[in-house]
Amino acid sequence: MKAPHSGLVILGAILLVLPFLLPNSYWVDIVNRMAINAVVVLGLNLLMGYAGQVSLGHAGFFGIGAYASAILPTHFGWPPVAALGAGALGASALALVVARPIFRLRGHYLAMATLGLGLIIHKVLETEVNYSGGPDGMPVPPLSLAGFEISGERQWYWLLAALLLFSIWACQNLIDSPFGRALRGLHGSEVAARVAGVDVARYKMTIFVLSAFFASIMGSLAAHYGEFVSPAKAAFPQSIALVTMVVVGGMASIYGSVVGAVLLTGVPELLATFEGWDVVVFGFILVLSMIFMPRGLVPTLAAWRVKDGDNASPA
Repeated sequence: MKAPHSGLVILGAILLVLPFLLPNSYWVDIVNRMAINAVVVLGLNLLMGYAGQVSLGHAGFFGIGAYASAILPTHFGWPPVAALGAGALGASALALVVARPIFRLRGHYLAMATLGLGLIIHKVLETEVNYSGGPDGMPVPPLSLAGFEISGERQWYWLLAALLLFSIWACQNLIDSPFGRALRGLHGSEVAARVAGVDVARYKMTIFVLSAFFASIMGSLAAHYGEFVSPAKAAFPQSIALVTMVVVGGMASIYGSVVGAVLLTGVPELLATFEGWDVVVFGFILVLSMIFMPRGLVPTLAAWRVKDGDNASPA
């Protein structure tokens, strides 16, 4: 077995036994939301960690998927799966349209452009009352696949666990492919990548569209899972939470994405009795991560392990 996939086997074994160890549906619900965030963060990490491009408006694509799965079945009678696909295609198309002008920018200019895109999406969803329910949000019909309706935390658990494992496997294979090597080269130096024959603009657009696709799919599933959606799903704090998960878990780390999502989805639950303090803790964790673990939790721990192994080796 290849070493890169050994972690996938271990995670699969953990996910297989985890629902039998959780005491009640409340904890299953938390794990489900961790899995949803983890898949979104995987796509965002491809963009930020591997390609080196910043996005501060990624929750907008999440919101597009969520509202597509709410509006199309409710107002137009679309099947939930068709609405999910339409949302993903719509988010991908929007990402493709805006990618070329946005990715001509660099640094904080790029960050501000993606922030503006996210704010526009959020404002449209918040002010459109006739179809989206405006700031009050709207209910979402349950998800049905081949005539089978998925309901209850434990049924959703198996679907989301399978999707998480598949997403990790797909990302690992993508990163190990020539496309992934081109992304890493792009992150290291756009000039060097261009000299080596990499079409920088095309790779930037492709990975941006792919990360938007990830976010939209999970936005749809999150809407069906919660059976309700509101503009808060596409708001700026949600985008910051996703970026924080990437940074804390580890830039350019597949399993760092999972760890970051698990940690920062669980923190608000631990602070549920202290309303508003979850935002403070998010910021505090981000500051500490940047100071003591600038590469993120998983890469830092991996580096320490390698260093300790080298120190233990005989001279």
